[in-house]
Amino acid sequence: MNLNEAYSGLKQQADLLSQDNMLKDENYAQQLMNSILSAMNSIVDENLQLPKVEKLASDISFNSGDQIIARDLFIEDQIPEGYQLIPIRQLISQWTKSEFEQASRAVQLLEWRRNHKFCSHCGHETEVHPTEYAMVCPSCRYHQYPRVQPCIITVITRGDNEILLAKNAKNKSKMYGLIAGFVEVGETLEEAVKRETLEEVGLHVKNVQYLSSQPWPFPSNLMLAFKAEYESGEIVLQEEEISEAQFFKFDQLPETPFSGSIAHAMIEHVIHNKPMHKD
Repeated sequence: MNLNEAYSGLKQQADLLSQDNMLKDENYAQQLMNSILSAMNSIVDENLQLPKVEKLASDISFNSGDQIIARDLFIEDQIPEGYQLIPIRQLISQWTKSEFEQASRAVQLLEWRRNHKFCSHCGHETEVHPTEYAMVCPSCRYHQYPRVQPCIITVITRGDNEILLAKNAKNKSKMYGLIAGFVEVGETLEEAVKRETLEEVGLHVKNVQYLSSQPWPFPSNLMLAFKAEYESGEIVLQEEEISEAQFFKFDQLPETPFSGSIAHAMIEHVIHNKPMHKD
């Protein structure tokens, strides 16, 4: 089995972009599709275990006793017999916390390497550092390191038995989630919690407390979980971000995020007092 089926769907997307004058370079379109394949999927067997492969010079190695490596998937690559291509999002609820964090690290490092092939200072082609996670410019010696994007995600309660849930405007499913957003330059995490809540649903919150964190490789985020209490205001939607939002009784919840996501753990934590950290 090869990646032709996945390739066909992605090529249709690239063709549509080309028709809109967004992708004129065929090589770039190919790189884009290779990038999407690697970022979205993992090769696993029926027990959701990774294949054993011979290490290549281009692989990214982890400092792990399991000798786990990260490798890009390409359209022409063959999937080993007995294995299949599964979206990483589907594996989150099946893998252990450690397995998902390793996959998250792999996805982010591969994405970082693809996006830093040239120096951002002088434009020269970069080289992989032999011992560090760094792309080095041989001309000006500038080093480019992996970076993460901090995002806050907040579970907001009102009284003893209500929780605020919202639907993302881009989400066409019935699933409700939590208020989340990127941390802006110059603000604290607590300020980001209050700002995002006010911007997206028009509410003021109080008693902001940190809960936990989770790497989220879509594409390279670090989710920082907080809980907060409703203080004042009426729900006013930021319609380009949120399509629906309301307070739900603990025993009358709609569809919520899947197991394995930090949002699921946060909801379970406030409703059933379950611990946030689970190995």
